[in-house]
Amino acid sequence: MDLNADLGEGFGIWRLGDDEALLDLVTSANVACGFHGGDPSTMRRVCAAAAERGVAVGAQVGYRDLAGFGRRHIAYDFDELRDDVTYQLGALDAFCRPYRTRVRYLKPHGALYHAAATDEVQAAAVVAAVTGYDHELPILCAPGSTLAQLAVGAGLRVVAEGFADRGYLPTGALVPRTAPGALVTDPEEVAVRAVRMATEHTVVAVDGTVVPCPVASICLHGDSPGAVASAALVRAALIDAGVTPTPFA
Repeated sequence: MDLNADLGEGFGIWRLGDDEALLDLVTSANVACGFHGGDPSTMRRVCAAAAERGVAVGAQVGYRDLAGFGRRHIAYDFDELRDDVTYQLGALDAFCRPYRTRVRYLKPHGALYHAAATDEVQAAAVVAAVTGYDHELPILCAPGSTLAQLAVGAGLRVVAEGFADRGYLPTGALVPRTAPGALVTDPEEVAVRAVRMATEHTVVAVDGTVVPCPVASICLHGDSPGAVASAALVRAALIDAGVTPTPFA
């Protein structure tokens, strides 16, 4: 099972989360590409640290929205969104090259992640960016989403993702961040949820419903409270359950 985290989301002198500590624990790093978070120096630092540890680097692409951290929906034209995603891919890939690695997958961030799960235009723009840049690049996204369906239709590899530290609705969608139960902050509970996802391929929704969750990668948010403690417990719990943390890319 792959264990991924959102990293490199600081900007300038402001740092968000402990990137280096998380890179010691995860197998894949979703690196911010400068639009919702991150900057050139941060991207270089995280790419270098990931390469040193053998962690797969993924481009976490988002809306052009530093002030809102990419969590506000933007109504993009198809061409503009395709080009913004391509720009972010190329920028991160450039910082991988000095360390003899490369971008190995793409994952949308925040509002773009949720929009591409249901919006055909935005999902198609993400798919077009990937196919135009590197047809071998996998897309990490929610199972059964519009983005996943369009990516498969375009011949791309789709890797289904689950969130151990986010609440789920009975429909299988994530609880909106503005609603109660959106975040799971107890590291032990996060670890239990991760093991369940890895071994039973299910998750317990906020109303107690057991929801199918057939995933190949488990995400931990680097900006969540106790992210490092949760990641350490999740990794140990997976190993104890006989699940080896391994990058999918």
